[in-house]
Amino acid sequence: MRPRTLDEFVGQAQVLGHGSALRSLIEADELRSVILWGPAGSGKTTLAQIVAHATSSTFEELSATSAGVRDVRGVLAAARERLGALGRRTILFIDEIHRFNKAQQDALLPGVEDRTVVLVGATTENPFFTVNAPLMSRSLLFRLEPLSAEDLRTIVRRALSDEQRGLGGHGLALDGDALDHLVERADGDARHALNALEAAALVVEARGDKRIALADVEDALQRPRVVYDRAGDQHYDVASAFIKSIRGSDPDAAVHYLARMLAAGEDPRFIARRMVISASEDVGLADPQALGVAVAAFQALEFVGLPEAQLNLAEAVVYLALAPKSNSATLAIAAAKRELEEAGTGRVPGHLQSASHPGERRLGIGAGYVYPHDHPGHWVDQRYLPEGLRGGYYQPSDQGREPELAASWRERDKLRRDAPPAASGTDRAAGRRRPEPPLPREAMPRPSPDREEPTP
Repeated sequence: MRPRTLDEFVGQAQVLGHGSALRSLIEADELRSVILWGPAGSGKTTLAQIVAHATSSTFEELSATSAGVRDVRGVLAAARERLGALGRRTILFIDEIHRFNKAQQDALLPGVEDRTVVLVGATTENPFFTVNAPLMSRSLLFRLEPLSAEDLRTIVRRALSDEQRGLGGHGLALDGDALDHLVERADGDARHALNALEAAALVVEARGDKRIALADVEDALQRPRVVYDRAGDQHYDVASAFIKSIRGSDPDAAVHYLARMLAAGEDPRFIARRMVISASEDVGLADPQALGVAVAAFQALEFVGLPEAQLNLAEAVVYLALAPKSNSATLAIAAAKRELEEAGTGRVPGHLQSASHPGERRLGIGAGYVYPHDHPGHWVDQRYLPEGLRGGYYQPSDQGREPELAASWRERDKLRRDAPPAASGTDRAAGRRRPEPPLPREAMPRPSPDREEPTP
């Protein structure tokens, strides 16, 4: 049932519609090197074979799973000889081009650059990460999308009615709910839909029936097909949707993506790590217990293992999704890093510096520090940020428990900001003169080599 012409091709109107660049190039037999990027069953190989039938050029095909550098160089040498002797171009189709390593892709470059061959590369992986930049820059990139439900219905109905290449001569009928289920479970993959239809037809004919019912399609499919690739775009897309569903407080969507990743064989530790990150990044101080729940789920995974640990993961996912949300800690660390880059580190205030050695204390290092626990409320006003830094990184949200946690801090921060500035050279908290700036550490007396320095 593979389409033989552009008119038979179903779907991908965004790249193959009338007047589109790719269609115009194919119809005019002026194709340039192209990379076709799309999921399985979206029509990449079909397009290459349509080009093979529509062009006057010689069509060569290599599979990246079996071809090596020698095969590539052999095709290029033959293409040069053909072009010189007959003036005939060569179109080289490479399926799964993302499986070519750097050396194999580099071997293609001379032929693509001087147009000895017109490359048609097909890939299910993101070519920006899997295809060399020089090869990408010399090729047009077309992205194919999963086929729509209506596209799949057209393909399935055509297979049922086509008497030469399909099931039209068998007199089979497909129930509406069976068609809907088949289309839904095919997930935009025409090959998967046709394989399931053929399997269901064989079952029906084996029992002498002509009607393909929902139960027959379910039997052919066995279970829902999970579209997922642990090392490719689906890995990142589903993981991204998982975290964003937790952030968006949608427990149904979050559990869906959890189930999807587990069903596809994703490393459960990866899932648990993402949950631990989300507990601080998205829930944060609105519910400080969320981090403990996420870490506990990670530990439970290690103790129990799958499949039982899916219950621990699901509990934690639902908890994170339902928890109030605050990203104040995320914004605080980002603001601190930004000022660190813009203003530098600044010098640690003298009264905060470590003075574990008597020689350091004699030089005044650490003098002026006030011990907060000796004061009412276990707090005293003294500077902790290095001089020259603005601070103000942490801005508490009004979500969950954070206002309660930040209430006393807000009061103290207001007191600190409203207090009159200390006299020059005077430590306001200590009420005495600050020591002169200490000597550089390299100028300080050090203990003899046979004596161990005290641990700070």
